[in-house]
Amino acid sequence: MRILTYNIQVAIGSCRYRHYLLHGWKHVMPHGQTLPNLDRIAEVIAPYDIVALQEVDGGSLRTRFVNETCYLAEEAGFGSWKSIVTRDHGIFAQHTNSLLSRTAPLRVESHRLPGAMEGRGVLEADFEIDGRVVTVFCTHLALNCRARLRQAHALIRRINRRESAILVGDFNCQPGSPAIRALLAETRLRPGRWLPATYPSWRPRRVIDHILATDDLAIDHLEATPALLSDHLPLSAKVRLRQPVAVAA
Repeated sequence: MRILTYNIQVAIGSCRYRHYLLHGWKHVMPHGQTLPNLDRIAEVIAPYDIVALQEVDGGSLRTRFVNETCYLAEEAGFGSWKSIVTRDHGIFAQHTNSLLSRTAPLRVESHRLPGAMEGRGVLEADFEIDGRVVTVFCTHLALNCRARLRQAHALIRRINRRESAILVGDFNCQPGSPAIRALLAETRLRPGRWLPATYPSWRPRRVIDHILATDDLAIDHLEATPALLSDHLPLSAKVRLRQPVAVAA
């Protein structure tokens, strides 16, 4: 299964530090680059089976009421898409986490995550892979370290209920942080062998986007794609079932 996680920054297209200032108004007002940027993002995500997106707009003034998840699903040929609205600012902004997939999930649930402020959540979806049910969790964790740790513990409780699980998203923290240490210590989640930097996209130095999988799954070909369409790079991997160890008679 080919999987990708990508914080698309509402298709604003920041690729320099100065763009945070110069393009800040695009977070609340419509602009002419939304659809062209979405078209380029659709080309990046099209080769994958499951795509987890963060900072996607569900249809508001700033995108001229285009639901970005629906648009990307149609342009990239995904048969199924699901979203959770994490921050609802009415007509001005609809922040969502979203999952796009080639085949419809067996089950989808959305959950709020704890924090000092509302605005963080997780999408939980079951997919059948070679006869096994694998649960994919898509999330976007808080900027605050204490809030991230609380959110990690909420995720741990859900992940430990599943036999096979993949956790993906923008964690806003690097390997070795308290939240990731807790996730690895208190679940069967494991990282890939190589941890590519994804932020900032124009000079990636920080490993804050992650793909973790339980130890019955192998993460291969983990890599960041050099696509300057957001302030993050997309992170992708091939996830496969591990072959059981043969036992001699």
